[in-house]
Amino acid sequence: MIKIDYPTFQPTIKIIREKEFIFDGHRKQWVQLTPEEWVRQNFLAYLVKVKYYPAPLIAVEKEIKLGELVKRFDIVVYNRQSMPWMIIECKEMKVALAPSVLHQALRYNISLAVPYIVITNGNHCHGFCVNNNQLEEMDQLPAFNTDTNE
Repeated sequence: MIKIDYPTFQPTIKIIREKEFIFDGHRKQWVQLTPEEWVRQNFLAYLVKVKYYPAPLIAVEKEIKLGELVKRFDIVVYNRQSMPWMIIECKEMKVALAPSVLHQALRYNISLAVPYIVITNGNHCHGFCVNNNQLEEMDQLPAFNTDTNE
């Protein structure tokens, strides 16, 4: 398991018709503040402020095709050549990181073919390196400035 030390996060929140919305700086829009969105926003802050992943190379909630199905991934980090480098699947805090969560990210990886897969519920985080179609669990997220993404 990967230990995540979240940075201080000061989100911009507003209430519209009795529902909370948070401003997502990556998508440049207000999104409804759900428990999963809270995890996603805090993890994005961790990636940018702690791990120094370049914000312009992070995509949030984009559609991908899986055969005939259209799905949305939570977070994808791209390398400097604009190729997908890491998939991050977020769940709300009360959702256990069961094998089904990893399988969801692995399905997305059929289309994206990234070397790193991460699953998190905000409390727990597991990361995997894809090596010769095998998953190797990591004890920390890779630095962005590695040879694989320059």
